[in-house]
Amino acid sequence: MSDQDLTCTDCGKQFTFTDREQEFYQSKGFTTPGRCPDCRAARKAARQGGGSYSSGGSYSSGGSYSSGERQMYPAVCAQCGKDTQVPFQPRGDRPVYCSDCYRSQQGSSSYSGRSSSGSSRSGGSRY
Repeated sequence: MSDQDLTCTDCGKQFTFTDREQEFYQSKGFTTPGRCPDCRAARKAARQGGGSYSSGGSYSSGGSYSSGERQMYPAVCAQCGKDTQVPFQPRGDRPVYCSDCYRSQQGSSSYSGRSSSGSSRSGGSRY
């Protein structure tokens, strides 16, 4: 494979789809990108609820775009009562566990054989 010059469908700018990127896309089963790295990053940021995007980075340099810090939500552990934070919005209809209690739940046989109703939720199971 050799580098390909492509035209962004959003902004019309020419960008290079490198040999290395082509191999990566092929290994993941992705199709050839239609948007340049800047438009892809802007679209990703918009999907993730806005945030700011700095065009200082370069996708083709091998770096990756980071969405920054993960949004954390306060919660109270259903097992020990300790205040904790989880990476999802607790809904109140399922228990939430601190990381210590979650780890102990993972090791128990009752957790691993839980029913298909999904009766427990914790900070580590969603992401």
